[in-house]
Amino acid sequence: MDARRPGRPDGCPELVSRRQLLWLAGSAGLAATISACSNPAAAEPPTRPSPSPTRSPNPAAGPEAGPPANLSPEPIAPSASAVASAALLCRDAWGARAARAGGRPHTVTRMTIHHTATVLGDNSNITARLRQHQQYHQDQKGWIDIAYHIGVDRDGNIFELRNPDLAGDTATNYDPAGHFLVVCEGNFDEEVVTDAQLHGAALAFAWAAQRFGITTDTLAGHRDVSHDTACPGANLHAHVASGNLKRRIDDLLAAGAVDLQPACGPDAAAIVSEIEAGY
Repeated sequence: MDARRPGRPDGCPELVSRRQLLWLAGSAGLAATISACSNPAAAEPPTRPSPSPTRSPNPAAGPEAGPPANLSPEPIAPSASAVASAALLCRDAWGARAARAGGRPHTVTRMTIHHTATVLGDNSNITARLRQHQQYHQDQKGWIDIAYHIGVDRDGNIFELRNPDLAGDTATNYDPAGHFLVVCEGNFDEEVVTDAQLHGAALAFAWAAQRFGITTDTLAGHRDVSHDTACPGANLHAHVASGNLKRRIDDLLAAGAVDLQPACGPDAAAIVSEIEAGY
């Protein structure tokens, strides 16, 4: 489905994908719409990576799947009071393997941001990159799953990664138990973080603040809790150090409920197909 959007300088309407409609609906408050950071020597080999906001459902995209079991058993229900909302792309959407048995149950008490330390390149390869991270973490590091709870790509798309009720993993010298881990895809010692990616991270953290009852005063970069890493990279950490990322999260929380709507099955498949096509 295409919708037409006014506002081009030449007066001609633009086509808006259903993915973009979900994103715009979330921004308007309508109900719709992580490779371990480590020392450079421990970073996993790069894959071709890729840009996009939130894609659209396609009725022909495959069998219906239920909401993700990994996230909150009782996610925030969409309502008119939800002023910030975005699609949360389920694990099946990016082709995740099943998590292995085990893991450490933990109580989330703080929020920490990471980067993957490999240049993203083209955002259309984000799903392949996530699969690469998971494979590296499970097969090379021996972890139960991809290390982090939520991933955000360059265009602000938000991906379900590890079950947030289980502690993450790290190749550095801190214990991630208690940390809600958001990873921004890219190497931010070499790349500039986009506004869309910062907004996606802020949405994920604001959702977690409400879900787990944690305060934004706990927000930190990986390097702030583990002194043997440059993660999340100088360009992303600057937004932590300056207070810009915290202000973004605080503004979302001050405005009302923040809702991450699980997108699974055909809806997610259509969104991902647009991301992979580079739309």
